[in-house]
Amino acid sequence: MTISLGIVIASLKEKELLSRPFGQTILLIAALGEVVPMVGLTFYASAYSPNSKSLWLILLVLVVAALLFWRFKPFFRFFDKINKSTTQLDVRLAFFMIVTLVTVAESVGAEGILGAFLAGIVIKLLEPHEETKVRLDSIGYGFFIPIFFMMSGVNLNLRQLVASSQTLVMIPVIFAAYVLAKVLVYFTLKKRFKSTNAVAGTAMSATTITVVLAVLQVASHLHRLTSQQSGAFLLAAILTCVIGPLIFNKLYSAETEDLKKKTVHFIGTNLTTVPVAQQLAKGWYDVTMYTNNQHNYRAFNSEVSIDLLDNMETGFMVNQGVFDADIVVLGQVNSKKNYELAKAAKKYGVKRVIVRFEDRNILNEKQEELAGLGIELYNTPDVNISMLRSLIEAPSTMRLMTSTEASVYEVALRNRRYADIQVRNLPFIDKITITQIYRDKRFIRPTGGTSLKVNDRVIFTSSKQEAPQVRRELEKLN
Repeated sequence: MTISLGIVIASLKEKELLSRPFGQTILLIAALGEVVPMVGLTFYASAYSPNSKSLWLILLVLVVAALLFWRFKPFFRFFDKINKSTTQLDVRLAFFMIVTLVTVAESVGAEGILGAFLAGIVIKLLEPHEETKVRLDSIGYGFFIPIFFMMSGVNLNLRQLVASSQTLVMIPVIFAAYVLAKVLVYFTLKKRFKSTNAVAGTAMSATTITVVLAVLQVASHLHRLTSQQSGAFLLAAILTCVIGPLIFNKLYSAETEDLKKKTVHFIGTNLTTVPVAQQLAKGWYDVTMYTNNQHNYRAFNSEVSIDLLDNMETGFMVNQGVFDADIVVLGQVNSKKNYELAKAAKKYGVKRVIVRFEDRNILNEKQEELAGLGIELYNTPDVNISMLRSLIEAPSTMRLMTSTEASVYEVALRNRRYADIQVRNLPFIDKITITQIYRDKRFIRPTGGTSLKVNDRVIFTSSKQEAPQVRRELEKLN
């Protein structure tokens, strides 16, 4: 069972599914479907080829890969300190890895593609910057992959295929064999995803060409296939690469979990937290409030969804699922309890924890510790002071923040589709106004020619109807 990993990654990236459970599952299946056959082919060729070398020499490729990883592990820390516009050391390192491991692989009797694959794994383990990934994607999809398919076509002799009726009959038979070999993928996917998506994933996993080319090359060296038979296998593989993505794009639809709103849990019900929860519940958030105060529960339960807790002990709250949220807001007046629960929530694994501190002494004492844990803090007097200052210095901004039609939003750019795209070229720029970009611990005032980078914090103004769609598009991990 072989799968074309390059085509799978390109299709998943186009659908922005690489970070989704469905995309991760398909990616894992594709990786196994390319690595395992490639390793098996390498050992087979080494064992049966007349020019084969010792099987133990193949392990030398893994040793060299490990040495390269160890040697260049601190590379990107050094890379931060130099001018990148002219050196392009990250791209040069990638090419050095590829050339080195491909050369070693072929020298010990393994397939060159195995060395290239190991080079990709090493580069991934080095944790390159997002800019490096974008450059390598551009080189790969813009240069090498087109050449790969061009050379595949050059090796295909259509005249010989058409001249033989026996060979023509083999093509659909081989194509069917490629597809049937992936039937188990359908039943695996169906256990977790929708039936249509299981069919779409199976069609995508049926794409196969990379390992097929390597197998045909080995078979040619061993004189196990004629040129016409080799052409039939290759043409059938090309058909899977054309038909598979078409079926995938036609059948795939978003899973229910992909459309799920962000969950926000408020701990503490009062005149500050309840209005905020009401406003958020109207947007793209799934809001639940928790309190152990029966008076507040009776007062606000008709206004917003509130769960009444028996107590505020950490273990009890974990068991009640209070920390099972994307964002936890601790809005109680009790600063000591907020401090205790904030640490517990972060330790539990909550992505964002926002905590209120009315006691200035506790805030000053614990601020550095909580900030180091990634916990966000706010204090009502500080907020009021900032709002009053904004009203004096920038009255239009204050009106925008309190407007019912438009507001100020912030989103972290995760979608690589918009990396290195100028602000003026964003497809939805007519719906928003980008006021500032927070990058590398400093604010940037953007112009139309400013290019966005992955992990930028984009601050923009927009109508409350358009903002949810823009935020989902920019923060989609792709």
